[in-house]
Amino acid sequence: QVQLVESGGGLVQPGGSLRLSCAASGNIASSYPMAWYRQAPGKQRELVARISRGGSTNYADSVKGRFTISRDNAKKTVYLQMNSLKPEDTSVYYCNAAGPNLWGQGTQVIVSS
Repeated sequence: QVQLVESGGGLVQPGGSLRLSCAASGNIASSYPMAWYRQAPGKQRELVARISRGGSTNYADSVKGRFTISRDNAKKTVYLQMNSLKPEDTSVYYCNAAGPNLWGQGTQVIVSS
């Protein structure tokens, strides 16, 4: 069964860091552009970061300079390193594979003191 499984979310204080992981079955992570989205309560899902098959990346303006997306094809995993976290980063974060439009179940990130 083709699937994406996110992990790494949790509660962190403002200014802290978290690293999210997205484990992909098969060759999904290396075969398609991959992305992280987030959705806060009452808000639309928004793109956070995207990485192409070739490794090019782009980010939402709100996370530029703080978040880094990367992939490890050998581990079939895509990561989102989040630094200098702010309360407004609180959301459920979802992994997405662009080609098959495949979504994970999401992982909750709460930034609060």
